[in-house]
Amino acid sequence: MILNERDARHDHVLNVAKQMMTAARTAPKAKGIDIIETAIVTGKELQTLSDTLLTMSEENGMKFFLRDANNILNAECIVLIGTHEQKQGLNCAHCGYSTCESKPKDVPCLLNSIDVGIAIGSACATAADLRVDTRVMFSAGLAAQRLDYLQGCKMVMAIPVSASSKNPFFDRKPKEPGK
Repeated sequence: MILNERDARHDHVLNVAKQMMTAARTAPKAKGIDIIETAIVTGKELQTLSDTLLTMSEENGMKFFLRDANNILNAECIVLIGTHEQKQGLNCAHCGYSTCESKPKDVPCLLNSIDVGIAIGSACATAADLRVDTRVMFSAGLAAQRLDYLQGCKMVMAIPVSASSKNPFFDRKPKEPGK
């Protein structure tokens, strides 16, 4: 049997994405409390995510959302990492309030944000070790959050994953509407 890399690439990238989710899951968390959620986006949901980014670009006028909407279509899949909002009860004041109880409900716990960041770092390090290309995109994460792809999660970040001859997520040109 001869298995050409081009024929095995998609399955390989999906397996790497699964390992990235495991790396995010096992990353250190504040107080050891795991409120991280992860998922992989492929197929028609990837197109829906792109379409949502296009809509968001129209709403907010940010042209890089338009660029990212087109760019994520070059990914084999996208890994999402987000967190459920939960006060950690440390009264650390990193959120800007002296106690967790004095923090308004709509202000995120900074430790939740740090947990997402550490999980992203672990996931991207795994991808790098396995020689696939990634880029962290808050824009696509925001679109995934709007679509509730990680049910009830806040601070969702997206990591498109690719295995091509050149990383499609760097050296990107701004995209103009209609071009």
